[in-house]
Parts: sequence; C-alpha cells; structure tokens
Amino acid sequence: MTLSELRAPKNLVVAGVLLMLAGDFLFALNDAMGKWLVASFSVGQVVLIRSIGAFIILGPMIARQGTAKLFRMERLDLQILRVVVTTLDTALFYAAVVYLPLADVMSFYMAGPIYVAALSHFLLGEKVGWRRWAAILIGFCGVIIMLRPSSAALSLSSIFALVGSLSFALAIILSRQLRGTSDTTLVTWQTLGSLVVGGALTLGSWQTPSALDFGAMLLLGIVSCGAHLMITRALKLAPASTLAPLHYTLLLWAVVFGLVFFNDVPSSRILVGSAIIVLAGLFIFHRQKVVDEVPPENVPKGVN
Repeated sequence: MTLSELRAPKNLVVAGVLLMLAGDFLFALNDAMGKWLVASFSVGQVVLIRSIGAFIILGPMIARQGTAKLFRMERLDLQILRVVVTTLDTALFYAAVVYLPLADVMSFYMAGPIYVAALSHFLLGEKVGWRRWAAILIGFCGVIIMLRPSSAALSLSSIFALVGSLSFALAIILSRQLRGTSDTTLVTWQTLGSLVVGGALTLGSWQTPSALDFGAMLLLGIVSCGAHLMITRALKLAPASTLAPLHYTLLLWAVVFGLVFFNDVPSSRILVGSAIIVLAGLFIFHRQKVVDEVPPENVPKGVN
C-alpha cells in the first residue's frame, strides 16, 4: 500500500469533519436569519418563501434524478407522517424563536438525539442498555430544568420548542425506516409540505416584503438546503460517531448569534439544562459506539 493510499482515509475524515462544521454553521446562520425575519413577518409567510427558495437547489437535483422517482416511494403511510412531522418541526421552530432567545430554542432541539434513543426502543425495537437509559433520564432532567414547569413560568413558546424538538426526533426515526428513499425525494416532499402549510398560514396575514426581505427569505431555503447536503456528504466521508459530537457546535453558534444580533444572554437555567443535555447526548453516542455502530441517521442533520 502506497503512502498516498494510507493518507486517503484520513483525508476523507478531515473533509467530513470540515463539511460537518460548515453545515452546522450554515444551519445556525439560517436559524438566526429566520428569527430576524419572523420579527416582521408571519411564520407562515417565512416558511412559504423559504420553501420556494429551497427549490433553487432542489430543482437541478430533481432534474438529475428524474421526476418519476419522486412518486416511487416505500411505505406511503410513513412518507406522509414524515412530511407532517418535518413541517411541524420547521413551523414550530420559527414560532418559538419569535419570543424566545435563539440559544434557548436550540437547547431544546439539542435533546433530539436523547429522544431518538428513547423512541428507538419503543418504535424500532432497538435494545437500549441500562447505561443509555440512565443517560436518557438525565437528559430529560435537563429538558425539565429548561422548561421550568410551573403555571407562572411555562410559556407557549417553550411548548412550541418542546413539541418541535419531539417532531424533529420523530423525523429522524422515520428517516431511518425510509432509508431506501433517496435524499432528494425525502427533502422534496418535506419541502412541499412546508410550502403548502406555509401558504395556508399566510392566508389573511400576507405582508408585501421589500426586495431585501424577499431575498432573505429565499436565502433561508438555499442556506438550509445547502447545509443539509453538506452534512449528508460529511456522513458519507467520516464515521457518524466522529461527527456526532460536532453537531453540538450549533448551540455555540446560537449563543454567539443571539448575543451579536439580538443581544440575548442565555439564563443560568438554560445553560445548566443545555450542559446536562449535551453531556447526556455525548454519553449516548459513546455507548452506541461501544455496543454497535452508530447509525448515520442518529446524527441530527439540522433543526430545520
């Protein structure tokens, strides 16, 4: 084996790590832009135009794959359910950031892998050992700390973030069950779902955007779709167990963008809860690596 052949796998892993970091940065940027836009426009309008923007990237991919393949899908019932939960994920994320700091909402979504580990036991019949169950329970404690459930503190925006993060976890589970469907087909239908729901929510609340605002909403779709493709490619170049911890850089970027653009300072409750969630999530990934290979679909590919 030549020296160049020995270096090739290492170079691929480095490329995967860089793509993962870049993809997470773009997702965080997309989320910050979304928070800025929903301050002036309805969630439905942002989701609608964002979905149109995604087709700037999806269009050539659909043309290359062929439109006929979009209608040759396994398990139509699960495909429809996946469209529903991914649309809920997107809409509820933007509904939550209308009133909550970006880092707060992102902290709820960082619990996604913990929900996936728990739901995989019940929905997929996967064996989860006592160590991972302990980590799952500790992670749920982190979520409860962030929610601070009481009649005075529990807000509707927090409920949006919680339900949105659960929808995100269900989408990951469904993607694992539909792994025979191409990424182009899955992303196209979930984008169409968001487009239809965004259009329905916009009825009666349409505000004519300026050219700059319209372009920014289109850019949301382009950035999000580009980030998804980067992370998908990263998972093909490097082991999921190597890339999984890097996804938590989303939380770091959320704190930075929140401070710089919105002057949002995370509360101690959010910092403590998110730290517990991150540590529990990292332990779950570690145990999956010890027990078996981490399925690529267990790595969240972005909040939206």
